[in-house]
Amino acid sequence: MSYLAIVDLGSNSARMVVERLNNDGTYTEIIREKEDTRIAQNMGPERVLKEVPIARTIAALKYFQSQYSDFEPTVRAITTAAVRVARNQTQFLTRVKNETGIDFEVLTGDKEAYYDYLGVITTLAIDNGIILDTGGASVELIAVIDGQNQSAISLPFGAVTLSETFNLANEVSQRDIAAACKDILSQYEVLPWLNAHRGLPVILLGGANRSLARMGRTILGKDIINQIHGFEMSVEMVEHIFQNLRYMSRQEREHIAGLEISRADIIISGLLPLLNLMQLIDAPRVIFSESGVREGLIAEMMKNNDKKIL
Repeated sequence: MSYLAIVDLGSNSARMVVERLNNDGTYTEIIREKEDTRIAQNMGPERVLKEVPIARTIAALKYFQSQYSDFEPTVRAITTAAVRVARNQTQFLTRVKNETGIDFEVLTGDKEAYYDYLGVITTLAIDNGIILDTGGASVELIAVIDGQNQSAISLPFGAVTLSETFNLANEVSQRDIAAACKDILSQYEVLPWLNAHRGLPVILLGGANRSLARMGRTILGKDIINQIHGFEMSVEMVEHIFQNLRYMSRQEREHIAGLEISRADIIISGLLPLLNLMQLIDAPRVIFSESGVREGLIAEMMKNNDKKIL
Protein backbone atom coordinates (compact mmCIF):
# COMPACT_ATOMS: atom_id res chain seq x y z
CA MET A 1 0.00 0.00 0.00
CA SER A 2 1.22 3.50 -0.83
CA TYR A 3 -0.13 7.03 -1.12
CA LEU A 4 -0.38 9.54 -3.94
CA ALA A 5 -0.99 13.27 -3.47
CA ILE A 6 -2.14 15.25 -6.48
CA VAL A 7 -1.86 19.03 -6.37
CA ASP A 8 -3.84 20.73 -9.14
CA LEU A 9 -3.16 24.45 -9.51
CA GLY A 10 -5.88 25.91 -11.68
CA SER A 11 -6.37 29.49 -12.73
CA ASN A 12 -9.05 30.17 -10.12
CA SER A 13 -8.47 27.61 -7.38
CA ALA A 14 -5.93 25.10 -6.14
CA ARG A 15 -7.01 21.60 -5.21
CA MET A 16 -5.32 18.69 -3.50
CA VAL A 17 -6.30 15.07 -3.05
CA VAL A 18 -4.56 12.23 -1.26
CA GLU A 19 -5.32 8.75 -2.56
CA ARG A 20 -4.49 5.45 -0.89
CA LEU A 21 -3.32 3.10 -3.62
CA ASN A 22 -4.49 -0.39 -2.79
CA ASN A 23 -2.67 -3.58 -3.70
CA ASP A 24 -5.62 -4.78 -5.81
CA GLY A 25 -5.25 -1.86 -8.23
CA THR A 26 -8.03 0.27 -6.73
CA TYR A 27 -7.62 3.57 -4.90
CA THR A 28 -9.42 5.30 -2.04
CA GLU A 29 -9.63 9.04 -1.48
CA ILE A 30 -8.33 10.03 1.96
CA ILE A 31 -8.21 13.83 1.81
CA ARG A 32 -9.71 16.46 -0.50
CA GLU A 33 -8.88 20.15 -0.06
CA LYS A 34 -9.56 23.32 -2.04
CA GLU A 35 -8.26 26.88 -1.72
CA ASP A 36 -9.43 29.90 -3.75
CA THR A 37 -6.03 31.11 -4.94
CA ARG A 38 -7.08 32.84 -8.19
CA ILE A 39 -3.57 32.86 -9.63
CA ALA A 40 -4.93 34.37 -12.89
CA GLN A 41 -6.18 37.52 -11.16
CA ASN A 42 -5.13 40.75 -12.88
CA MET A 43 -2.78 39.05 -15.34
CA GLY A 44 -4.06 41.39 -18.04
CA PRO A 45 -3.05 41.32 -21.69
CA GLU A 46 0.61 41.33 -20.65
CA ARG A 47 0.02 37.83 -19.18
CA VAL A 48 2.10 38.34 -16.04
CA LEU A 49 1.35 36.58 -12.74
CA LYS A 50 1.10 39.21 -10.01
CA GLU A 51 2.62 39.22 -6.52
CA VAL A 52 -0.55 39.08 -4.42
CA PRO A 53 -2.00 35.99 -6.19
CA ILE A 54 1.45 34.37 -6.16
CA ALA A 55 1.81 34.84 -2.41
CA ARG A 56 -1.74 33.57 -1.87
CA THR A 57 -0.97 30.50 -3.97
CA ILE A 58 2.26 29.67 -2.16
CA ALA A 59 0.46 29.92 1.20
CA ALA A 60 -2.17 27.45 -0.06
CA LEU A 61 0.51 25.04 -1.27
CA LYS A 62 2.19 25.12 2.13
CA TYR A 63 -1.17 24.37 3.74
CA PHE A 64 -1.65 21.40 1.41
CA GLN A 65 1.77 20.09 2.41
CA SER A 66 0.81 20.25 6.08
CA GLN A 67 -2.19 18.06 5.29
CA TYR A 68 -0.48 15.35 3.25
CA SER A 69 3.03 15.20 4.75
CA ASP A 70 2.21 12.53 7.37
CA PHE A 71 1.27 10.09 4.59
CA GLU A 72 4.69 10.48 2.94
CA PRO A 73 3.04 10.26 -0.47
CA THR A 74 4.42 10.49 -3.96
CA VAL A 75 3.45 14.02 -5.03
CA ARG A 76 2.25 14.77 -8.55
CA ALA A 77 1.74 18.50 -9.12
CA ILE A 78 0.12 19.90 -12.25
CA THR A 79 -0.88 23.38 -13.34
CA THR A 80 -2.91 24.64 -16.27
CA ALA A 81 -3.94 27.70 -18.28
CA ALA A 82 -2.80 30.74 -16.28
CA VAL A 83 0.68 29.40 -15.62
CA ARG A 84 0.79 27.89 -19.10
CA VAL A 85 0.52 31.30 -20.78
CA ALA A 86 2.32 33.42 -18.16
CA ARG A 87 5.36 35.27 -19.39
CA ASN A 88 6.92 34.90 -15.94
CA GLN A 89 6.14 31.18 -15.78
CA THR A 90 9.76 30.15 -15.18
CA GLN A 91 10.27 32.66 -12.37
CA PHE A 92 7.02 31.60 -10.72
CA LEU A 93 7.75 27.87 -10.88
CA THR A 94 11.28 28.41 -9.59
CA ARG A 95 9.97 30.41 -6.66
CA VAL A 96 7.37 27.74 -5.86
CA LYS A 97 10.06 25.06 -6.01
CA ASN A 98 12.38 27.07 -3.73
CA GLU A 99 9.70 27.92 -1.15
CA THR A 100 7.72 24.66 -1.08
CA GLY A 101 9.82 22.01 -2.79
CA ILE A 102 6.91 21.25 -5.12
CA ASP A 103 7.89 20.69 -8.75
CA PHE A 104 4.97 21.47 -11.07
CA GLU A 105 4.30 20.00 -14.49
CA VAL A 106 2.67 22.55 -16.81
CA LEU A 107 0.00 20.70 -18.77
CA THR A 108 -0.55 21.59 -22.40
CA GLY A 109 -4.12 22.35 -23.41
CA ASP A 110 -4.29 19.02 -25.27
CA LYS A 111 -3.08 17.10 -22.22
CA GLU A 112 -5.56 18.86 -19.95
CA ALA A 113 -8.41 17.95 -22.32
CA TYR A 114 -7.20 14.34 -22.46
CA TYR A 115 -7.20 14.01 -18.67
CA ASP A 116 -10.68 15.57 -18.54
CA TYR A 117 -11.85 12.91 -20.99
CA LEU A 118 -10.31 10.07 -18.97
CA GLY A 119 -11.75 11.42 -15.73
CA VAL A 120 -15.26 11.51 -17.17
CA ILE A 121 -15.41 8.21 -19.05
CA THR A 122 -13.92 6.20 -16.18
CA THR A 123 -16.53 7.44 -13.69
CA LEU A 124 -19.69 8.13 -15.73
CA ALA A 125 -21.55 5.95 -18.24
CA ILE A 126 -21.19 8.40 -21.14
CA ASP A 127 -21.23 7.15 -24.73
CA ASN A 128 -21.90 10.38 -26.63
CA GLY A 129 -21.60 13.99 -25.57
CA ILE A 130 -19.51 17.14 -25.51
CA ILE A 131 -17.37 17.60 -22.41
CA LEU A 132 -16.96 21.23 -21.31
CA ASP A 133 -14.45 22.07 -18.60
CA THR A 134 -14.75 25.76 -17.69
CA GLY A 135 -11.67 26.92 -15.82
CA GLY A 136 -10.47 30.31 -14.74
CA ALA A 137 -8.41 31.08 -17.85
CA SER A 138 -9.33 28.38 -20.37
CA VAL A 139 -12.09 26.05 -21.46
CA GLU A 140 -11.57 22.54 -22.73
CA LEU A 141 -14.00 20.97 -25.22
CA ILE A 142 -13.96 17.26 -25.99
CA ALA A 143 -16.32 15.41 -28.33
CA VAL A 144 -17.04 11.87 -27.10
CA ILE A 145 -18.58 9.48 -29.64
CA ASP A 146 -19.16 5.82 -28.76
CA GLY A 147 -17.02 6.39 -25.68
CA GLN A 148 -14.04 7.56 -27.71
CA ASN A 149 -12.28 10.92 -27.75
CA GLN A 150 -13.08 12.18 -31.25
CA SER A 151 -11.99 15.83 -31.11
CA ALA A 152 -10.58 18.09 -28.41
CA ILE A 153 -9.36 21.64 -27.97
CA SER A 154 -8.37 24.11 -25.26
CA LEU A 155 -9.53 27.69 -25.82
CA PRO A 156 -7.89 30.72 -24.12
CA PHE A 157 -10.78 32.15 -22.12
CA GLY A 158 -12.35 31.25 -18.80
CA ALA A 159 -14.41 32.52 -15.89
CA VAL A 160 -11.75 34.85 -14.49
CA THR A 161 -10.44 36.20 -17.78
CA LEU A 162 -13.92 36.77 -19.23
CA SER A 163 -15.01 38.54 -16.05
CA GLU A 164 -12.03 40.89 -16.14
CA THR A 165 -12.08 41.48 -19.91
CA PHE A 166 -15.81 42.24 -20.17
CA ASN A 167 -16.45 43.82 -16.74
CA LEU A 168 -18.77 41.06 -15.53
CA ALA A 169 -17.82 41.06 -11.85
CA ASN A 170 -19.98 43.68 -10.17
CA GLU A 171 -22.83 45.67 -11.72
CA VAL A 172 -23.20 43.85 -15.02
CA SER A 173 -24.19 45.58 -18.23
CA GLN A 174 -26.26 43.48 -20.65
CA ARG A 175 -24.18 45.04 -23.42
CA ASP A 176 -21.03 43.58 -21.85
CA ILE A 177 -22.67 40.16 -21.63
CA ALA A 178 -23.52 40.40 -25.32
CA ALA A 179 -19.93 41.37 -26.16
CA ALA A 180 -18.58 38.39 -24.20
CA CYS A 181 -21.02 36.05 -25.96
CA LYS A 182 -19.94 37.38 -29.35
CA ASP A 183 -16.31 36.69 -28.48
CA ILE A 184 -17.04 33.17 -27.26
CA LEU A 185 -19.15 32.29 -30.28
CA SER A 186 -16.46 33.57 -32.65
CA GLN A 187 -14.10 30.96 -31.20
CA TYR A 188 -16.69 28.18 -31.16
CA GLU A 189 -17.88 28.76 -34.72
CA VAL A 190 -14.48 27.97 -36.26
CA LEU A 191 -14.69 24.44 -34.86
CA PRO A 192 -16.58 22.47 -37.55
CA TRP A 193 -16.74 19.34 -35.40
CA LEU A 194 -19.02 21.09 -32.92
CA ASN A 195 -21.76 21.49 -35.55
CA ALA A 196 -21.21 17.87 -36.55
CA HIS A 197 -22.26 16.80 -33.05
CA ARG A 198 -25.50 18.71 -32.68
CA GLY A 199 -28.12 17.37 -30.30
CA LEU A 200 -25.65 15.83 -27.84
CA PRO A 201 -25.72 16.47 -24.09
CA VAL A 202 -23.01 18.59 -22.49
CA ILE A 203 -20.97 17.00 -19.69
CA LEU A 204 -19.83 19.71 -17.30
CA LEU A 205 -16.64 20.17 -15.29
CA GLY A 206 -15.22 23.19 -13.51
CA GLY A 207 -16.10 25.39 -10.55
CA ALA A 208 -18.72 27.58 -12.22
CA ASN A 209 -20.53 24.50 -13.49
CA ARG A 210 -20.41 22.87 -10.06
CA SER A 211 -22.00 26.04 -8.67
CA LEU A 212 -24.71 25.75 -11.32
CA ALA A 213 -25.42 22.19 -10.21
CA ARG A 214 -25.70 23.21 -6.55
CA MET A 215 -28.05 26.07 -7.42
CA GLY A 216 -30.17 23.69 -9.47
CA ARG A 217 -30.29 21.08 -6.72
CA THR A 218 -31.29 23.79 -4.23
CA ILE A 219 -34.17 24.89 -6.48
CA LEU A 220 -35.29 21.24 -6.79
CA GLY A 221 -35.24 20.82 -3.01
CA LYS A 222 -32.57 18.12 -2.97
CA ASP A 223 -31.38 17.16 0.52
CA ILE A 224 -27.68 17.05 -0.43
CA ILE A 225 -26.81 19.89 -2.78
CA ASN A 226 -23.16 18.86 -3.16
CA GLN A 227 -24.01 15.42 -4.54
CA ILE A 228 -23.65 16.43 -8.18
CA HIS A 229 -21.77 13.58 -9.92
CA GLY A 230 -24.12 12.27 -12.60
CA PHE A 231 -26.78 14.87 -11.80
CA GLU A 232 -28.70 16.00 -14.90
CA MET A 233 -30.36 19.32 -15.57
CA SER A 234 -32.58 20.48 -18.41
CA VAL A 235 -31.42 23.24 -20.72
CA GLU A 236 -34.51 25.19 -19.66
CA MET A 237 -33.41 25.15 -16.01
CA VAL A 238 -29.88 26.25 -16.94
CA GLU A 239 -31.31 29.19 -18.87
CA HIS A 240 -33.74 30.04 -16.04
CA ILE A 241 -30.94 30.20 -13.47
CA PHE A 242 -28.77 32.33 -15.75
CA GLN A 243 -31.60 34.74 -16.58
CA ASN A 244 -32.04 35.40 -12.88
CA LEU A 245 -28.33 35.88 -12.25
CA ARG A 246 -27.66 38.24 -15.14
CA TYR A 247 -29.86 41.01 -13.69
CA MET A 248 -28.59 40.73 -10.10
CA SER A 249 -25.99 42.89 -8.42
CA ARG A 250 -22.90 41.21 -7.05
CA GLN A 251 -24.27 41.60 -3.53
CA GLU A 252 -27.50 39.86 -4.56
CA ARG A 253 -25.54 37.05 -6.21
CA GLU A 254 -23.58 36.54 -2.97
CA HIS A 255 -26.82 35.48 -1.27
CA ILE A 256 -27.94 32.90 -3.82
CA ALA A 257 -28.35 29.50 -2.18
CA GLY A 258 -25.90 26.99 -3.60
CA LEU A 259 -23.47 29.62 -4.89
CA GLU A 260 -20.17 30.16 -3.09
CA ILE A 261 -19.70 33.81 -2.14
CA SER A 262 -16.19 33.70 -3.61
CA ARG A 263 -17.69 32.94 -7.04
CA ALA A 264 -20.23 35.77 -7.10
CA ASP A 265 -17.93 37.89 -9.28
CA ILE A 266 -17.23 35.15 -11.83
CA ILE A 267 -20.45 33.14 -11.99
CA ILE A 268 -21.95 35.09 -14.91
CA SER A 269 -18.74 34.89 -16.93
CA GLY A 270 -18.30 31.26 -15.84
CA LEU A 271 -21.67 30.21 -17.25
CA LEU A 272 -21.32 31.99 -20.61
CA PRO A 273 -19.19 29.25 -22.23
CA LEU A 274 -21.95 26.76 -21.42
CA LEU A 275 -24.86 28.99 -22.47
CA ASN A 276 -23.30 29.66 -25.87
CA LEU A 277 -22.31 26.02 -26.40
CA MET A 278 -25.81 24.76 -25.57
CA GLN A 279 -27.36 27.11 -28.08
CA LEU A 280 -24.81 26.38 -30.78
CA ILE A 281 -25.20 22.59 -30.68
CA ASP A 282 -28.86 22.53 -29.56
CA ALA A 283 -28.00 20.45 -26.49
CA PRO A 284 -30.96 18.66 -24.89
CA ARG A 285 -29.55 18.56 -21.34
CA VAL A 286 -26.42 18.87 -19.23
CA ILE A 287 -24.77 16.22 -17.04
CA PHE A 288 -22.43 17.16 -14.20
CA SER A 289 -19.18 15.38 -13.40
CA GLU A 290 -17.10 15.69 -10.25
CA SER A 291 -14.30 13.82 -12.01
CA GLY A 292 -11.89 15.61 -14.30
CA VAL A 293 -8.17 16.21 -14.65
CA ARG A 294 -7.14 14.74 -11.28
CA GLU A 295 -9.20 11.58 -11.72
CA GLY A 296 -7.99 11.26 -15.31
CA LEU A 297 -4.41 11.49 -14.14
CA ILE A 298 -5.00 8.79 -11.52
CA ALA A 299 -6.74 6.58 -14.10
CA GLU A 300 -3.77 6.84 -16.45
CA MET A 301 -1.26 6.08 -13.71
CA MET A 302 -3.24 3.08 -12.47
CA LYS A 303 -3.78 1.77 -15.99
CA ASN A 304 -0.07 2.00 -16.73
CA ASN A 305 0.72 0.32 -13.40
CA ASP A 306 3.20 3.13 -12.76
CA LYS A 307 6.00 1.58 -10.68
CA LYS A 308 6.88 4.96 -9.25
CA ILE A 309 3.68 5.03 -7.20
CA LEU A 310 2.62 1.40 -6.73
